[in-house]
Amino acid sequence: MAINKPKGSSALYASKIIKAGALIGDTKTLLSHWHVAASVDENLNRLRRENVFGKASRSRVEDVLAIFRQRYLTEAGVTRALVTLVRKKFSGPTLERLFYFHSARADRLLHDAVTEILVPMQERGLVDISVPDFQRALAKWVREGKTTGDWSESTIIRIAQGLLSTLRDFGVPEGAGNKKIAPAYIPIESFAYIVFYLKQHQPSGAKLIELPDWNLFFLSRNAVERLLFEAHQQGLLEYHVAGSVTRLMFSTDTLEEYANVLAQR
Repeated sequence: MAINKPKGSSALYASKIIKAGALIGDTKTLLSHWHVAASVDENLNRLRRENVFGKASRSRVEDVLAIFRQRYLTEAGVTRALVTLVRKKFSGPTLERLFYFHSARADRLLHDAVTEILVPMQERGLVDISVPDFQRALAKWVREGKTTGDWSESTIIRIAQGLLSTLRDFGVPEGAGNKKIAPAYIPIESFAYIVFYLKQHQPSGAKLIELPDWNLFFLSRNAVERLLFEAHQQGLLEYHVAGSVTRLMFSTDTLEEYANVLAQR
């Protein structure tokens, strides 16, 4: 039975996660075959012809490419930076944190599954995660008119399972059987990349620390500050605080250039 939602409401959440998942291996394949001098459409057409993903179904290939376009191909600087990191054999776990970050920013449902469901659970001292935890929140969002359709109970279950599976593959929950919220951890190189990216959108260092994006990694304001000082000590950026003045600087101007710096470490 579908859950009725108010008419005229604006939808925030789509069910794309059912067709997506983390797709970590396919993401690396995409980026390793990417031609930075060609356009997005030219690249996607070539990848279709070459069938680099080895998918039997054409519709499955289209689903995957649509997800990749949404996650990694809307900002040319992001695409070029990730291509650089993949081709230079950047550390797997460190790179996967970046895939997670961009995927969550591109998909409001995935983003809010962490920030609106898991973060409040962790703050209450709850670490065990199961499909019903997502089901309850999804059903509430459907009733509030936040979804693209009147999702049935079976659809809600499929989406909840997709969310848990995707987040598991991205390393947010851990455990083969019973899933638990993983301890807050982000490699310092992943953190520095994300700081550079966010600074392009929020030049103020003081305001950057307060951005809600850090909730994706369960990082408090103090934790972000500690990581900034650590990144400064490791020469990944310059971070200085004097009273109410915060100075945050990098040695390069573009994300692609910074990806090269990170890859050479």
